[in-house]
Amino acid sequence: MDKRLGRGLDALIPDKTINIEDTQKIGKLKVSSIVPNRFQPRKKFDSERLKELKDSISEKGIIQPVIVRPAENGFELIAGERRFRAAQELGHEEIPAIIKDVTDADSLELALIENIQREELNPVEEANAYMDLMQKFNFTQEEIAKAVGKNSSTISNTMRLLTLPELIQDYISDASISMGHAKAVLSLPTERSRIRFAKKIIRKNLSVRQAEELIRHKLQKPQRNRPEKDAHLARIEEELQHYLGTRVKVLHGKKRGRVEIFYYSNEDLDRVLNLIRK
Repeated sequence: MDKRLGRGLDALIPDKTINIEDTQKIGKLKVSSIVPNRFQPRKKFDSERLKELKDSISEKGIIQPVIVRPAENGFELIAGERRFRAAQELGHEEIPAIIKDVTDADSLELALIENIQREELNPVEEANAYMDLMQKFNFTQEEIAKAVGKNSSTISNTMRLLTLPELIQDYISDASISMGHAKAVLSLPTERSRIRFAKKIIRKNLSVRQAEELIRHKLQKPQRNRPEKDAHLARIEEELQHYLGTRVKVLHGKKRGRVEIFYYSNEDLDRVLNLIRK
């Protein structure tokens, strides 16, 4: 599969100073001939922002064209769904559009890039889009990172949100807790403890730093009747936990020891294995 990574929207949307006649990519299409993007990563659309866009379009028209690709009975949207929705609600018969012949993978990639550049995806939507690129189109984390202009660790940390219980993912999606809070919660060992602490964050309106401190204290609290861990081993354990993004225990005996790495789903195990294989 030709993935053609890293082009971004600049490769698709002509600069505003270029004459439309020169590009031969922009035309007007019937709104009724366009269907929404099957691979649209954004699931929630802010009604207030959509209203603002409709007001702007009513006054000045649609300045930036949407991007579409040929479909069976017309065209499928790639980027510009808010503009498309606004045009529908305003009763516009036509909309300016750039027609591109791209693959399913390209369609998802470009929709993802546009939403990231406009900062319109919540972290869970972003994580699901990355997962789709990996599972449906065989992208690696490194290829996704190159496509969206982020480093691989950021992609990995974002995808880890999908290992959280659905309730916590909902908290993230509606901004009840932040990405920073979610990263802190991920270090807790069980689903039950994660849900309880996420509710505590909301109930007590904890900052990210406060949440991190409380969780760190909880995880590092020494068990009764057990000697304190050697400082060197504790440092190694902490470094492994930071790198792998999960709970790690280093158990050291007189002649041998073992390292226990905790995971909480098949996807989380695959993520940890990918980090180890590096």
